[in-house]
Amino acid sequence: MPPRSTPTARQQRLGGELRKLREQSGMTVQQAAALLGVDRTRIPNIESGRIGITAERVRTLAFNYDCPDTDLVDLLAAMAQEREKGWWERHRGMLPPALLDIAELEHHAVALHTAVTTHIPGLLQTEEHARAVFGTADPPLPEPDLQARLALRMTRRAVFDRELPPRYEAVVHEAALRMQFGGPKVARAQLEHVLEQSEREHATVRVIPFAAGGFPGAGQSFTYAAAAMAQLDTVQLDTSHGSMLLDSDMKLRRYRGLLDRLRRLALPERASRDFIHRAAQDL
Repeated sequence: MPPRSTPTARQQRLGGELRKLREQSGMTVQQAAALLGVDRTRIPNIESGRIGITAERVRTLAFNYDCPDTDLVDLLAAMAQEREKGWWERHRGMLPPALLDIAELEHHAVALHTAVTTHIPGLLQTEEHARAVFGTADPPLPEPDLQARLALRMTRRAVFDRELPPRYEAVVHEAALRMQFGGPKVARAQLEHVLEQSEREHATVRVIPFAAGGFPGAGQSFTYAAAAMAQLDTVQLDTSHGSMLLDSDMKLRRYRGLLDRLRRLALPERASRDFIHRAAQDL
């Protein structure tokens, strides 16, 4: 099978974790290839996600790398066994791969912690609000591209309807609540939808009011996607040039700390719901 031309972020993450284990063991690419009985060029391709690997070979490498963390090895082996394509793959070739990586990240997360400043979190957006947001793109999105992005965003919301949905926490700044994408009617319906979603058993929405003053990470929106173990967590960062995924230990620690500071500034859940309700009434 030829190497993948565009491995997904999850495939790259699996390869990256295997590379970390190899480097921590002090083993060379040549030695790792000898363990599997393959050409040395195959190891860099595995570690970049361009070539898949079986669960059995993941365990072989981990054992010889002297990895003591059996839980991590089990999770990496499970990632290697994933063969079924997710629903987001039907959009491949129509949308930027980074957008599909977000859907895949959300699908596999056990918990999602989102902090936003000027936009309603994507998983909480109504179709009308999302359409209005996409309508502000510069340069304007061609209609087929807009429709494809809209379909992806709306389908992503199905993660909440699974039998075991991820725990969801959103810390939203008041500025995001006051933005009237699509006009007052659309904005009011959007806030009412946020209120409805905040009543879900697995979901929490908290508001940072203007009165809280300055706060760390102002102007930055991000999602901290928690995996079954912290070492495999990922931060999805929104930038002016698109989405970025971060998974280094230092970055993960930084964004966990940032979330903690934002939580301390946010209103409690009940007060946040009352705040959102009043904001909707103001429209």
